[in-house]
Amino acid sequence: MPQQSAGILLYKMLNNEPMIFLVHPGGPFWKNKDKGAWSIPKGELDPDEDTLMAAQREFEEETGQKIHGEFTPLPPVKQRSGKIVNAWAVEGDVDVNNIVSNTFALPWPPKSSKTIIIPEVDKGDFFTVDDARVYINPGQIPLIDALLEILAGNNQPD
Repeated sequence: MPQQSAGILLYKMLNNEPMIFLVHPGGPFWKNKDKGAWSIPKGELDPDEDTLMAAQREFEEETGQKIHGEFTPLPPVKQRSGKIVNAWAVEGDVDVNNIVSNTFALPWPPKSSKTIIIPEVDKGDFFTVDDARVYINPGQIPLIDALLEILAGNNQPD
């Protein structure tokens, strides 16, 4: 069974255009990687954990901030690694200058007996849709597309 993760695609409207919140992974492997390296805040599901609750937990663990609002499920996507990402879109805001992520121990340098403690996320920011498509992990681009379809549907006259 493929690995499953759950995450939040947070967006806010600026001049009637959605701005997409993404996070950059921490640690030496990702230090000089930018385009295609960012992600929605997400993480692995605990056994028998509700996926939306997991997504909210992961958002808080990776940003240090809780997220509230009306969560809209997006179609799951499969990343190149085979991992399935279950995601929810929600309109809201976070303080990008106050991202505080959980940390973990990483063997570094590789194959050494040394470890370093690194943040899971080293920064977060809002991107225009066009920029988000460039910076997000390519496997997550369909999440942006799904959000845009939802927003277009919500903007239709009744």
